[in-house]
Amino acid sequence: MTIAVGDRAPHFELKNQHGQRVQLGALLEKEPVMLVFLPLAFSVTCTSEVEALQRERKRFVDAGLTVIVVSVDSTATLRAWADTGGYEFSFLSDFWPHGAVAQSFGVLREDRGFASRTSFLIDRSSVIRCIIEAPLDGVREFAAYEDAISVMEVAEWS
Repeated sequence: MTIAVGDRAPHFELKNQHGQRVQLGALLEKEPVMLVFLPLAFSVTCTSEVEALQRERKRFVDAGLTVIVVSVDSTATLRAWADTGGYEFSFLSDFWPHGAVAQSFGVLREDRGFASRTSFLIDRSSVIRCIIEAPLDGVREFAAYEDAISVMEVAEWS
């Protein structure tokens, strides 16, 4: 299944790094969400991406946007990663059923067992407004997030 800008985001419930259940719908009741799929915790490229998101966290907060990171790692692994890095946003575990949420968004790399580097800007009505992608061996440049934030700030749907 391929998701495109303008499609409705699949709703889901996953556990965060603290074992608490998080529903996309509940998050969207408060504000838009930037859903960031990453292949694996602690990998060099994923860590550099999360560090960039953390450095620019205030930009997301000021824009009224919740950043959520999703990975196929276990909640324990994600908690260790978040605690080690001092990251201040939620990490959701798509561990079991393995990669089901990534698959519903069309980003599960079934040949590898993890998600591709794809982010979705989802408005409060569950509509996908922007998709940011990078090759598996590349990183999403923060400029792409800046562009998405700029679009959201001037849009009536935010």
